Amino acid sequence: MTLDQILLFSLFAVVFALLIWGKIRFDLVAFAALILAAFLDLVPSDQVFSGFGHPAVIIIALVLIVSRGLMNSGAVELVAKYLFSASRSLSGHIGIMAIVGAGLSGIINNVAALALLMPLDLEAAKKAARSPGLSLMPLSFATILGGMITLIGTPPNIVIAQYRSDALGSPFSMFDFAPVGLVVAISGIAFVTLIGWRLLPARFRQAPETDSMAEGLYSAELKVGKLPEDKDLTLGDLYPVADEKDVAIIGLVRHGSRIRGFARRELIKENDFILVEGDPKAIETFMGAAKLEFAGSERHKGGLTGGALSLTEAIVPDTARINGSSAFQLRLLYGHGVTLLGISRAGRRIQNRVRHETIRPGDVLLLLGSSDRLEMAVQWLGVFPLEGRTTGMIQRNKARLAILGFVLAIAAAVAGFAYLPVALAACVVLYAATGLVSGSDVYTAVEWKVIVLLGSLIPLGKAFEAAGNAQIIADGILALTAGAPAWVTLAVLMAVTMTLSDFLNNVATCLIAAPISVQIANSLGVNPDPFLMAVAVAGSCAFLTPIGHKNNTIIMGPGGYRFGDYWRIGLPLEVLVLAVGIPAILVFWPL
Repeated sequence: MTLDQILLFSLFAVVFALLIWGKIRFDLVAFAALILAAFLDLVPSDQVFSGFGHPAVIIIALVLIVSRGLMNSGAVELVAKYLFSASRSLSGHIGIMAIVGAGLSGIINNVAALALLMPLDLEAAKKAARSPGLSLMPLSFATILGGMITLIGTPPNIVIAQYRSDALGSPFSMFDFAPVGLVVAISGIAFVTLIGWRLLPARFRQAPETDSMAEGLYSAELKVGKLPEDKDLTLGDLYPVADEKDVAIIGLVRHGSRIRGFARRELIKENDFILVEGDPKAIETFMGAAKLEFAGSERHKGGLTGGALSLTEAIVPDTARINGSSAFQLRLLYGHGVTLLGISRAGRRIQNRVRHETIRPGDVLLLLGSSDRLEMAVQWLGVFPLEGRTTGMIQRNKARLAILGFVLAIAAAVAGFAYLPVALAACVVLYAATGLVSGSDVYTAVEWKVIVLLGSLIPLGKAFEAAGNAQIIADGILALTAGAPAWVTLAVLMAVTMTLSDFLNNVATCLIAAPISVQIANSLGVNPDPFLMAVAVAGSCAFLTPIGHKNNTIIMGPGGYRFGDYWRIGLPLEVLVLAVGIPAILVFWPL
């Protein structure tokens, strides 16, 4: 081996060791490795930062922004109402959630699909009085499987498609992954639905203790907007929706005064306020289901509805400006574009109107506004925001617009009318122009650690291949499978890639395995496409550990999982993927 080959093997060995160790952020490890390679002249100076302009990097960033816009539009709620039933069996619930999760993952990024469905799954577990750990892992695995179906469903597919463009002259198209991806996804979903969840430890058969802080209830007031002219609406008409969304209706305000002794048959009038009690997400979903509004919703120009809104929970200290005053007295809405939607006061109900209630130390405020105005208002009020306690406000009236814009972008790319990154960028511009994503959302939606990782590893991967290291590894695999049919070599490549993906970032795994797969195919004199497809499938299958895929990491806390829980479902699932994936690849992508 040459000196460059030895240095690159050593560099990647150190990178892999640090990634598996996990004590240093993976993006810093990759970027430091890139800079070191530049100093060692392993990467040409004019190529050091070329990875950050690579189409794969751009597509992943744009997909994440588009996914945020779809989340903000509430598109998932168009089907969510059909997902839950108190009488449905656990297998039935897991099956429906898995199918929907896999379907969403094929349309948007699989991390975004899990983010959309996990709160719904947690809500279903709470209503069924069972541990969320029984269903969260099957849901996570289903979203990972669903991401294999399309180009934009998961980063490994994007990486492999763009590598094919570099190596063979043209990329995989949007639905080239679908034949194999569907076979693998359907088989995997059937497994996690019927068998997988039963393999989890017995401790998940008991519902966990609830977090008292997470169960804090807010008293909030919601405004009645324009009512239908063809029929009267009574307060009682809202009770079924309130029960479904875990919200209690506790009062009615008309002309600024609270109606005492109100009855369910009380007619609701435009501009009334409905007083409710519930947690932030329940209040938000009830508001959408009941078609209610909030104080300040009439300020259409530059006010509260000027962009993407969110709910922030903040606790009131003794020194807060709002202590001893009300939101109305401080002109919080009209002076700062933020409204006080609810108050939580140590389990006691608020008897007065929320915006007119005198705030006390220890109260927790539910503030509604755009992210930049919320940040300024929180500082001005002198309250302390609770970490991780922000709930996005869904703009349900824009769901059809969001779906239409996304469908048109994908259709334009598939039909060849627009380059995929350009089509996705146009969709982002539409979402930003219509307020589905705010200026800050455009940046916060992007997983910058993944972008830095990918941008750093692409030049390193190219240097690894150019130095002949990929060929050395390919020769090793060929020597191991010498005399065996080509499909055996394909199976070994998948198994090795799958194992690496369980412990490394799947993007890093694919960047290294892709050139190896092409080298193996060229040495065998066969079509490289089935080998690239094998890397795409295997690179996405990180089911043994919580660190191989971000979805597995996300569910670890809410599901109450331990490191050793994942292999119980993950190991047989990976064996199943190999068993059905290899024949599917050979059928749809012949050697």
